[in-house]
Parts: sequence; C-alpha cells; structure tokens
Amino acid sequence: MKLITALGNPGEKYAKTRHNMGFMVADKLAEKYNFSFKLESKFNAEIAKTNIDGESVIVCKPQTYMNLSGQSVRPLLDYYKLSTDDLFLIYDDINLDLGKVRFRAKGSDGGHNGVKSVILETKSDKFDRLKVGIGPQPQFMKSESFVLAPFGKENEELLRASVDFASNAVLCYLQNGLQIAQNKFN
Repeated sequence: MKLITALGNPGEKYAKTRHNMGFMVADKLAEKYNFSFKLESKFNAEIAKTNIDGESVIVCKPQTYMNLSGQSVRPLLDYYKLSTDDLFLIYDDINLDLGKVRFRAKGSDGGHNGVKSVILETKSDKFDRLKVGIGPQPQFMKSESFVLAPFGKENEELLRASVDFASNAVLCYLQNGLQIAQNKFN
C-alpha cells in the first residue's frame, strides 16, 4: 500500500495558486481513476482509498495548510502501519519550470516548508517524491508571493498539460517503480 500525499493549502482562496500544484495533480488522479475525497477529521485531511492499476493506495490532501502538512502524514502512517518507504509526496517546485517534473528518492526539504514539516513529523527524509514545476519565478517577486499567486490566463493551457503530465508520471511510478519513472520523466 502507498500513501500518496499531495501538498497544498485548503480552501477556495488557495485553490488555483501555484502552491496547490500537488492538490491539482491529486484531483486529476481522482478524475482519471474515478475516486473522490472525503474529509477525515482524525487525520485533518481529505482522503481517498482506492486502487490504481493494481496498486492499493491512499491519496491524501492535508487540510492543515502547507507548513503543517506533516501533522496529517504522521497519523496516517501510524494508523495504516506504514513506513516512510510507503510514502510518496507530490508538491510544487519553484526551481522547475511549469511543465517539468522531477522524481527524487530522498533528500532535504530544498527550502519547501511542506516537505520540511513532513520530514520533521516523520523523522525521515527517506521517501519518494515528485516535484512539479511552477516556475519560472520573476526576479522582482518574492517567493512567498509567487507561490501564493494564481497561474495567469496565459498559462492555462500549459497548466492543464502539466497537471496531466504529472498525473501520468505518478501512474508510471506506481506501475514501474522509482528508477523507471526517473528515467522516463526526469
């Protein structure tokens, strides 16, 4: 069983912002594989239990706000008796251009506060992840403002294609494992 955790911020105010790229990819998976999310207050997360191409998965969208995402992940891992080896994170990356993705097996938070929270709560950086590009960031704009801004109308088509591309990358990961997914998508 895999715990696929998509990072983002809850609420309509943040729904179309760059920082919610993880949620957008999770929603695309739900659309493609016909599942829906249900709020589970004991985890402070929207959860869907499903099967994607033979792999039993729990898809999670923490409702804690980005900087506290680990507070949803830790209880889910404990409840389902999973380890960080079973965790797969999907989140935005400001250093990758929109339309690009990158798989990683482990590592630092790279300055991403949602990932930092997951590492802090799980006491491990050893989990697979998919970083989904949201850049490039304009030089004149602070990172905090950029990630909380919506994608402009000029990016709508590329955004749709990027979310679809990222959801296909997740499927490849579930079917073939990290190394093949890295070779194909990185």
